[in-house]
Amino acid sequence: MKARKRMHVLKRFILSLVVISLTACASVEMYKDPKMDFGSIYTVAVMPFSNLSKEQVAADRVRDVLMTMLLAHGEVYVLPQGEVARGIAMAGVMNPVAPSKEEMLKFGGLVKVDAVITGVIREYGEVRSGSASANVISLSLQMTEVQTGKVVLSLSATNGGIGLGDRLFGGGGEPMNVVTEKTIKDAINKIFK
Repeated sequence: MKARKRMHVLKRFILSLVVISLTACASVEMYKDPKMDFGSIYTVAVMPFSNLSKEQVAADRVRDVLMTMLLAHGEVYVLPQGEVARGIAMAGVMNPVAPSKEEMLKFGGLVKVDAVITGVIREYGEVRSGSASANVISLSLQMTEVQTGKVVLSLSATNGGIGLGDRLFGGGGEPMNVVTEKTIKDAINKIFK
C-alpha cells in the first residue's frame, strides 16, 4: 500500500514538473517608491520608447498596447499620442526616448500630466533554438513624477520564449500580440496592485 502511495505521489510530482516546464517564462521585476502615493497620479504621458530589438516597429507596437491597456484599466488617463508629440515639440525635448529631468519637468507642466512613462524594448519577436522557435518580449518601463522629476517606478518584464514543450513538440509559442498583451497586463497589474 505504501509503495502504491509513493508511486502516486511521484507521478503527481513528475506531472507537475512537466506542466511547469511546458510553460514559457514570464517575469516582472519592479521598484516602487514606498513614499509615493500612486493614487495621486491621474494623468500620464507615454513617451516614445527606445528600441534595442531587431524589429523596427517594436517600440511603436508596445507603446500602443501599453497606452490602450492603461486606458482600459481605468486607473489613469493617458494623454493621446498627438498631444505627447505636441508637448515634446513645445518643451524642446531633444531626445524623447530619454528626456532629461529638466525636459520632463517642462514637458509635464506644458501638457498638464502627473507622470511621464519612458520605456526600452530590449527584445521583441521570434527566438530560435535548434528547430524550436517562439515569440518573446523583454522591456523596461520607468515612471517619473513631473512635480519633482523623481523616478517613482521602475519595472522590467519578460514574457514568452522557448519552453520545454516547444523543444519537445515544436509549435512555436503564442502569437506576438498575445505575448505583448500578457506582458503589459502583468506589468499594469503590478503597478496598480
